[in-house]
Amino acid sequence: MRIIGLLIVIAFGSLLRYGVFFFPEWGDPASPPSLHVSPHYIEEAIAETAVPNLVTAVLADYRGYDTMFETTVIFAAGLACFMLLRVLQRQVPECRLYRHIPTGITLRIEKGGKLPTESGSFERIDSNWVPHDLIIKSTSRFITPFLQIFALYVIAHGHHSPGGGFQGGVILGAAVIMYAISYDLRRSIQRIGEQATAVLGSAGVLIYAGTGALCMVLGAAFLDYGALAGLLGVDPVMARSHGMLIVEIGVGIAVSAVMVWIYYNLSSAGRHDEGL
Repeated sequence: MRIIGLLIVIAFGSLLRYGVFFFPEWGDPASPPSLHVSPHYIEEAIAETAVPNLVTAVLADYRGYDTMFETTVIFAAGLACFMLLRVLQRQVPECRLYRHIPTGITLRIEKGGKLPTESGSFERIDSNWVPHDLIIKSTSRFITPFLQIFALYVIAHGHHSPGGGFQGGVILGAAVIMYAISYDLRRSIQRIGEQATAVLGSAGVLIYAGTGALCMVLGAAFLDYGALAGLLGVDPVMARSHGMLIVEIGVGIAVSAVMVWIYYNLSSAGRHDEGL
């Protein structure tokens, strides 16, 4: 079986290698894209989309189909991690560990046992639990709001300056992951749970695809944002700029939610119990 797999890899690798020879040279000014596509984007993008960031104009407008499916692939990655790693059966552990908050003493409760609640409050801890570092916790609490604001800025301003939904979504997801690392996984899940991340991830993709479908309902082509001019109260050119902002918001929501979703499953081996 390994020999068959090796032969298949060699065959396809040779085919791909053979096709490389037909590619134009790197930076060749006489290549087909350099003669037709690239000049149009560079010379006409601002006039046609009112977006000074040419990269965003290409990704979210001229090449909007490709970017939509890139967002779908990201959501599919989160779904794959869920399907492969998530432990859906609720397993009762042999024992649980709790820390007595007033004294800091660790208490081991066997399966079926109960906490002596009359002796004060407890918090559940992991087997590899260490005392929370005050500096790390305080720094994380201080930085997280600024990270979230910066992420929203990157998403909202991505069609006028470097940034966009992918970059802003990563920053937004990283803020949640930083909170989970500086505290613990369970506290993060209490604030944004698995169902919320799944819903937000799919909602981001639906915002993107729904915007394109709305353009079709209004009588234009899929993802032809100029059709939104009547709804947005602007001219068709500015409508394309606003349409890109809408889909960038969808991308940012999807990317941030899927990042958190993947982290939850990878860090806890799908149990959403003990994590990093």
